[in-house]
Amino acid sequence: MTIFMITRRNFTKLIAALSLLSLLGAGCGGPSDAQIAASKPVKLVVWRVFDTQDTLQPIMTAYQKIHPNVSFEYRELRSDEFKNELLRALAEGNGPDIFSLNNAWIGEYQSLITPLPASLKIPYSEVRGTIKKETVYTVKEQPSISLRSLKTDFVDVVTSDVLRPFQENAKAPVLDRIFGLPLAVDNLALYYNKDLLNAAGFPEPPKTWTDFQAQATKLTHIGANNEISQSGAALGTSKNVERASDILSLLMMQNGTQMTDERGVAIFAVPDTSRKIMALDALNFYTDFANPTKQVYSWNKTQPNSFDAFTSGKTAFFFGYSYHAPLIRAAAPKLPFAIASIPQIEGGKNVNYANYWVETVSKASTNQDFAWDFIQFETSAEQVPQYLKIARKPTARRALINSQMQDEDLSIFASQLLTAKSWYKGKNATVAESAMLDLIDSALAGDDQQQSIQAAQNKVNQTL
Repeated sequence: MTIFMITRRNFTKLIAALSLLSLLGAGCGGPSDAQIAASKPVKLVVWRVFDTQDTLQPIMTAYQKIHPNVSFEYRELRSDEFKNELLRALAEGNGPDIFSLNNAWIGEYQSLITPLPASLKIPYSEVRGTIKKETVYTVKEQPSISLRSLKTDFVDVVTSDVLRPFQENAKAPVLDRIFGLPLAVDNLALYYNKDLLNAAGFPEPPKTWTDFQAQATKLTHIGANNEISQSGAALGTSKNVERASDILSLLMMQNGTQMTDERGVAIFAVPDTSRKIMALDALNFYTDFANPTKQVYSWNKTQPNSFDAFTSGKTAFFFGYSYHAPLIRAAAPKLPFAIASIPQIEGGKNVNYANYWVETVSKASTNQDFAWDFIQFETSAEQVPQYLKIARKPTARRALINSQMQDEDLSIFASQLLTAKSWYKGKNATVAESAMLDLIDSALAGDDQQQSIQAAQNKVNQTL
């Protein structure tokens, strides 16, 4: 009798133990592969520029609710230290899983990036059942965002920047692959001082470059010694104009200059069918504002930085991005400024200029599938509005443009997204930008323009 009771008790314990293992998704053979994968701690190291962790924290928290085994280590770096820190960390083997890149840098860092694969294998744990709760573990192989979705969901400039040819090995075919996805897309706009325009009798900012020239001329005050006491436009030079290379690129593209060919080779110095170099017209238009012999003269190299001149009320027009708005308010809280669309060539095709950052995955990451899964999650139409609201940036997604059209600071930038463009600056965007600035200096110095623009083109192509 005693033996029977002990055996029965042991049998009951055995059944209870097996039931517990079953609830844990293990079974008599131990934990399943799915359970092991879903329970394994994963830390994603994220490096970004300009944004604090607060901008992404709501999205990271939402991701952790789905994947409780994932943690994040977030680091914000200064833009001037980012490149050196990133390359050093990757070389030492302790770089980030996810890092931000300017859209112009993708070619430069392409060899360090693992492109988005066609599908991702991600483990999940979910509790099922009502009365009897059961944790079920699965590993799902999910298709990544398709090229079709990239083209239809994001604004056009994103596709042209992040889609790059990729060959996995010498025997594999060359295919277009996605090398990054953006949380936002910024673009150039026209900031103006409302008081200065009101005093000059201009009820609204210029919509065309012809109107811009006329207003800038009237808004410029020049003293007896040719000193500029009030500038109509901070434009025409290289070193003291914020994002001068972007502004010159914009003017070139607006007047029909083809910046690169289908291979990404710079051809902006190549004459058109009428043997005219269109880029030179844009160059001369830009530098005329710093030429004392021209009617539109309103700026020179002795002026302060264009941002400082605008915040101090010394210039009427300033060209900047959405991120400049809070900086202007911080520097000059009482400055009566507003934002307008970039002037366009009258009767021409609208072209705007994009400058933004994309999120990408390091080739050295040991958590590539999770890293890409999080990038797709954070840039999705469901999650990215949380980031945009905190960061105050223009959307990269077409479906969210209308929602920003009523925003005082973002409406102009949102309205320009569908016509925003960029151009491939080779494998060293810094050299390309330097080439554009050197071109401006050469034009102001009176150097041979055809030789100068050919030299600029060659500098860009030497990085390919």
